[in-house]
Amino acid sequence: MPQSPQHPKHASQTTKRPLSAPMLILATALDTTWRLFAPTLGSVFLGIWIDSIFNIAPIATIICLILGTILSIVLVIRQLSSVRKYSR
Repeated sequence: MPQSPQHPKHASQTTKRPLSAPMLILATALDTTWRLFAPTLGSVFLGIWIDSIFNIAPIATIICLILGTILSIVLVIRQLSSVRKYSR
């Protein structure tokens, strides 16, 4: 019977290779994109749904859009600060 390759038992035993500069830029750009659009679009759809339930259009949509934008900004700032720590 062939033996399976040995895998480390703990994640701390794996070695991480640093990403090359182009890969780091690409990964950061893709990560930033979803952090910008997902909360914003999700909050707009949530606001439209709330508006339709309570018949208060466009109040909930505008409030949720503002909250989603703030959440997006916070997520991007946290992500970029972690990239700065990683690249040093």
